[in-house]
Amino acid sequence: MVTLDRLVNVLGSYGVRLRFCPIPRSTELGSVVVHEDAGGRTVIGDVLLAIGARSVDEALRWAVSAHAVVVLLRDHDDNTTFAGMDEGVAMMVVDASVSWSELSAVVYGLVLEGRETESGRGPTDLFALADSLAEVVGGAVTIEDPLSRVLAYSTMQQNADPARVATVMDRQAPASLREFFETRGVFTHLANSDEPLFVSPDTDRGMSGRMVVAVRSGTELMGSLWVACLEPLAEPERTALADGARTVALHLLRSRASADLERQVESELVLRLLNGSPDAAASASRLGLAPGRMRVIAVQAFIDFDRDAGLLLAFERATTGFGWSRPGRSALCGNTVYTLLPGEQAESARRWFAGLQASLPDPLTVLAGISKAAAATDLPAARQEADECLALHGIKPPDAPPPAYDESWDEILLQRLRTAARSGRTPDRGPVAELRRHDADNTTDYVSTLRAWLEAMGDPAEAGNRLGVHENTVRYRLRKMGEITDLQLDDARKRLAMMIELAATQAD
Repeated sequence: MVTLDRLVNVLGSYGVRLRFCPIPRSTELGSVVVHEDAGGRTVIGDVLLAIGARSVDEALRWAVSAHAVVVLLRDHDDNTTFAGMDEGVAMMVVDASVSWSELSAVVYGLVLEGRETESGRGPTDLFALADSLAEVVGGAVTIEDPLSRVLAYSTMQQNADPARVATVMDRQAPASLREFFETRGVFTHLANSDEPLFVSPDTDRGMSGRMVVAVRSGTELMGSLWVACLEPLAEPERTALADGARTVALHLLRSRASADLERQVESELVLRLLNGSPDAAASASRLGLAPGRMRVIAVQAFIDFDRDAGLLLAFERATTGFGWSRPGRSALCGNTVYTLLPGEQAESARRWFAGLQASLPDPLTVLAGISKAAAATDLPAARQEADECLALHGIKPPDAPPPAYDESWDEILLQRLRTAARSGRTPDRGPVAELRRHDADNTTDYVSTLRAWLEAMGDPAEAGNRLGVHENTVRYRLRKMGEITDLQLDDARKRLAMMIELAATQAD
């Protein structure tokens, strides 16, 4: 079950637009039907697919008869702009380039499987489909995405070879195999044709032979379907392979729609927790998060100055797979992806981040900050901690691990002081400022000597070790510094103030 608002938002990317809506967009939808009579009675449901309707009026009559509150119909050149007002039926217009078979898979996936995806279970089983296809065509099957990553594979091993084993084990075709397919023009064929293609065996790469066909929805290449075989498939197996590719496309469309829905539900709950929710425990439970403390991970990703594409890709990777297969729950807010990750240990969060980073293309720059472990009710404060750690990661070396707040709170405090200092909010008079001017004019090292002495808690020997000079040199410099400015080193508050100013103005 989904709301009309979610249906409109998701179908908007599939060539469907809301033409007229006399009902609240919060209306819940729980069933999908087409216009038909079954046993002398009209089938009823919330969403009607008006397949074959010759006009808006006819589609509307069908919707009223089916007790539907939403009707999807082809665009018609008539002036019935406000049809459905009295009947309380929302109208959604389907673009002519979108087939009803593809659209019905998406709508059914959204409406009928909305509750299932909200609880984190997948709507389709590509592995079962791969097994069925393998039995029909008589060879081991793999289903891959456009980047040659394995989405599913059959348990049947007929005609399996070392190349297939490596592909399945690595969840992606090896680089050498992808280069081979590229030189053979396989990927060019997949981009431009729906006809199955035979790739002859290559013993150097451990490949016995492949039959491959594009998995396409409209003009979009959604992946490819591969069969291990020693020679080109003949009929009827060849036709079964082409039909199987169309079935895979429908499954992927349903999976995409369900994933979009799950992301929306998940994001809403995560942001509710991060913003402070009176029912925090209930929201965490709906997300499928185990009771206990968790960490907030703030992530930003960008390519050069383009922050949108990288960020969206990072969010897609962070939310890939259904709820039960992912340890964290994520939301996209502004220019940051926030993930709630159960567990106390910062290293677990760093491993999660490393996995996310490894799944992204090399040109992307990925930054992250990790909060201190927090209960569900304390997540708003944890979000702020993650944001500050994210900012700290941005000024660290590129290969530095993401900082965690409980390990880096001192660096964050000093960074706040440095930010204030850069805005001109440090004293330009006083002992430290006067010693700094003296150093600049006379090439002395009084500021560094004062810092070393304060850090050594007044021990001249330790301060000398830090500076690489004799302790008597430290004492001599302190006497000369006392002649330049009123240090008052015997005053604890003055010493603390000087330490703060030195920390704030120290180079990053």
